[in-house]
Amino acid sequence: MSARAILHSDLNCFYASVEMMLDPSLRNKAVAVCGSTEDRHGIVLAKSQLAKMAGVKTGMVNWEAKRICPNLILVPPQYEQYLKYSALTRAIYSRFTDLVEAFGMDECWLDVSGSRTMYGSGMEIAETIRQTVKQELGLTVSIGVSFNKIFAKLGSDMKKPDAITEITEENYRDKVWPLPASDMIYVGRATEKKLASYGVHTIGQLAALPPETLKGWFGVNGLALWSYASGGDSSRVASKDFVSPVKSIGHGITCIADLENEEEVWKVMLELSQDIGHKLRVHQLVAGGVQITVKNNELNYRQYQAQFSVATRSPVIIAEKARELFTARYDWRLPVRAVTVRAINLLPQGQPQQMDIFTDAARLDRLDKLETAVEDIRRRFGKRAIYPAALAGDLKMPGRGMHEIIMPGMMAR
Repeated sequence: MSARAILHSDLNCFYASVEMMLDPSLRNKAVAVCGSTEDRHGIVLAKSQLAKMAGVKTGMVNWEAKRICPNLILVPPQYEQYLKYSALTRAIYSRFTDLVEAFGMDECWLDVSGSRTMYGSGMEIAETIRQTVKQELGLTVSIGVSFNKIFAKLGSDMKKPDAITEITEENYRDKVWPLPASDMIYVGRATEKKLASYGVHTIGQLAALPPETLKGWFGVNGLALWSYASGGDSSRVASKDFVSPVKSIGHGITCIADLENEEEVWKVMLELSQDIGHKLRVHQLVAGGVQITVKNNELNYRQYQAQFSVATRSPVIIAEKARELFTARYDWRLPVRAVTVRAINLLPQGQPQQMDIFTDAARLDRLDKLETAVEDIRRRFGKRAIYPAALAGDLKMPGRGMHEIIMPGMMAR
């Protein structure tokens, strides 16, 4: 029993399952949780199993989903309920271990290695969790059981819904290696495309490559991919109380239609920067620079960054620097499909700064006081109680940025 016992538990069709549990009339029907259900440009955020079987996909525009599945029932999201049931599910996990690491709202890794003498094997603990979640919350989970986080995540994806899959040190070559490389976490579309260009299509083919070859293709990330495919992942499951230090704060969005000019890009950047400024205040930080990532409609991306002369938490200043970077660097051969703005080089709020003679300190102070007042109004009356006039109208943003999912960048080590 020396190998670790790692579980990855994934709530099935989470948003849609919560809606069907709260409203039994939706059960056994094709259901999609959609942003802007009154707006034909709203998109599908989640779908039930029946909707999935009919061809409805996450990110699909509402009208397209209805065309594919005419009997589809569209419901607006209830985020407070999703947060509630996410917390209740984690409370169940915490009965078995304090090593519970969230991966989004509906997924968690659990390290139950030290719990086996009390609760049984990893498979037995997974079965107890599966039954408990169903009985107490009316929701179902798919659980992967393995000796590392990467394969546990793969296992939870292999059989859905309401199922358990075990991947062991003895069987992973047979179970994992025939799978497409894209099934492995951290192999996104761009990585998959590059691997395919070299004739690498499966996880087994990835593991069979010399590590130095992958390093040549992807840098240090290539070595990590090789380790993951080869079963060598040793990353820890973080404690439920672990708080990762904030190294950057950003928001990105894939737009529901191409951005055709700089004014449309500016509005998206300004909208994204509103949340960045808010989070900087929450964490009592200021940004020393800004980074933007721009993806065109062929899904090729470019990334640029610049420093501020004075660190800031102002959403306007962050957005203006982002626009300045974009205007100077983007060549407009293709329309823009996705934009990310990120505050980087973070510093504690209140840390003394050296200003140059060109900085209008009085103006910055007035702007900060104005934005503090705006924050207070939003805290009391809601996020959309007050916002720049430039953000009125169609921004080509799904749900006006209200349904973004922020994923962690790196695994705990």
